[in-house]
Amino acid sequence: MNWNDCIERTNTHSVKWSMADDEIIPMCIADMDFQVAPEIIEAMEKKARHGIYGYTTFCEDYYTSIMKWWEKRFQLKMERDWICFSPGIIPGMNLLLQVLTKPGDKVIVQEPVYYPFYSSIENHQCEILSNSLKYVDGRYEIDFADLERKASDPLAKVMILCSPHNPVGRVWSEEELRKIADICLKNDVWIISDEMHGDLVYKGNHHLPLFSVNHEIKNRSILCAAPSKTFNIAGLQTSIIMIPNTEIRDKYQHKLFQYGMMRPNVFGVEATVAAYTSCEYWLEDLLRYLEGNLRFVEDYFNTNIPEITLIHPEATHLIWMDCSKLNLKGEELFQYFLKEAKVKFDEGYKFGKSGESFLRMNIACPRDRLSIAVERIQIAVQELLMKNKVFDKNRE
Repeated sequence: MNWNDCIERTNTHSVKWSMADDEIIPMCIADMDFQVAPEIIEAMEKKARHGIYGYTTFCEDYYTSIMKWWEKRFQLKMERDWICFSPGIIPGMNLLLQVLTKPGDKVIVQEPVYYPFYSSIENHQCEILSNSLKYVDGRYEIDFADLERKASDPLAKVMILCSPHNPVGRVWSEEELRKIADICLKNDVWIISDEMHGDLVYKGNHHLPLFSVNHEIKNRSILCAAPSKTFNIAGLQTSIIMIPNTEIRDKYQHKLFQYGMMRPNVFGVEATVAAYTSCEYWLEDLLRYLEGNLRFVEDYFNTNIPEITLIHPEATHLIWMDCSKLNLKGEELFQYFLKEAKVKFDEGYKFGKSGESFLRMNIACPRDRLSIAVERIQIAVQELLMKNKVFDKNRE
């Protein structure tokens, strides 16, 4: 696999590449600028050559490939019946909140966090309870005392856990996950665990599925995952919702039928099976390349752009950037780099109030493109500092 190959994505209906003009480098949207594994392409080509793309169901290989993957990668033995479908984790989360909450209930999130969580909660007239992460010395930690208080609220019915965490890149430890589980069990709070980035973990870290914390939590939690981030197939709209609790699973399946969401993408099933059965080597190679990108970016910023602090990610191909020293916030910060550097990030403020001085950068791209982007960022920061220096001098 040639990870340095800059594949042209403009004029391909890519969300990431169609939302900016030709001069802008999009470092936003959490898909990758890498071609998928050849086994996935071959599986889809075989299906395409068949020539009939009618309504599709799930083959036994689909379930088997998922179960074997999770057992091998995470030592999690799941039952076939737990596996439910969703075209995406966020659509699935919306249905789960319909099952688990009623209007006026409260849902706990850990800000800053993946911003579609907020709209999913508000869609069902529920209130957001923010158990904000503590940002100390460039690292994020869970405020367990605050979580205890929030979970003890009688109206708190669900906690949405992001594990690994997007955007701060934390891989929660077994001790942290156990504390979360204990608090939620004690207060009768369900957990929806978004483990989308569980495969994209860097050396020295290990993703532990919430189900592995203890036996009791399986019956009071739901695990959301997908091959889409791991294997760059988000456009095939195939996600996995694992629900051990029979009553909740039946209610969720009813919602799928109610909204006509029970049928998978005809190519999504083929791609999922190919990915989980034949493409582990591709993932390992990808992780090595991403680690190289991460080292390159961190070294470059430390040497040339010390005014921006990068939060070192333990997982994900995303970097949370602390730009507070630039004295820009919110939309002004986002627009500055868009206009002056011609680099498009994800706006930090969308992830919560604590993200106003932050941006999120996607490093899943060829290193040559990454190099051009960071050079542009450096020049834009230098120009900003020069403007601020002149402004301060004029004020004296």
